[in-house]
Amino acid sequence: MSGRRPDAARVDPGGGAAAPGPPGIRHVAVVVPVKDEAELLPACLRRLAAAMDRFDATGDGRGSTLVLALDSCTDASRAIAAQASRRDRRIGFLAGAFGGVGPARAAGVERALGRIGAVVPERIWIACTDADTLVPVDWVLRQAALADAGADAVLGTVEPDPADTEQRLLAAWHAQHDLADGHPHVHGANLGIRASAYRLVGGFAPVEYNEDVLLVAALRAAGRQVLSSGDLRALTSGRLVGRAAQGFAAYLRELGGTLSPGTASVAAQLANNPRASALGEPDSAV
Repeated sequence: MSGRRPDAARVDPGGGAAAPGPPGIRHVAVVVPVKDEAELLPACLRRLAAAMDRFDATGDGRGSTLVLALDSCTDASRAIAAQASRRDRRIGFLAGAFGGVGPARAAGVERALGRIGAVVPERIWIACTDADTLVPVDWVLRQAALADAGADAVLGTVEPDPADTEQRLLAAWHAQHDLADGHPHVHGANLGIRASAYRLVGGFAPVEYNEDVLLVAALRAAGRQVLSSGDLRALTSGRLVGRAAQGFAAYLRELGGTLSPGTASVAAQLANNPRASALGEPDSAV
């Protein structure tokens, strides 16, 4: 079995017309795991709502849904989620002791797909990000366009937010990361999957970390079309103490440890974090 989708666009070697590509995306399900993110969640939600607005405004029956998966939150994250849900009918949330980002993402996807209703999985796109991340305001629209062009999954990139990342650390990060098309990076904070492909490979694994890497590996093993986009970028927190043991913050902390003395300490970054109190507005594109 080749794993090629039967409806994938192809060129007739005899010179005939190309076969039809995948059907267009009708609904986008945005999923965000949340673990005590009361400081950063409001800005994340503002940017996501703006991105959903742009997609929904294209008409033709298109719509979007956002689900927050609250994992054992002890701060005000649940109150923020409830307020957002009351304000915007597209937003929903669920709370539980998921025990890690993998099961939290999986639960969020199931809730989001359940909210959508009668749309075939081939025409649903799952867009994943994190609560400490700011996506571009055209993020949903651009992922859907890539899906319409034939992608089963899209891998975007993330960059540490310069507003709360020490400059020498930021320079070191950029020196080690290729952000061009075809890049090798997999980030749950900037990842999209066609719902039918997600179902095919069993979704996110119930693991504490690397759920995104495992999902993408399964998609590639199944022959799905995985696109690495250098243009689809998001900003994520440059904090050095994060929510996942092996997450982005841990990587930045380890990278900072390789630099010569003078790099800002963990304590200094936590004490001087302008992003936590004054985040970007949703209408300013990343």
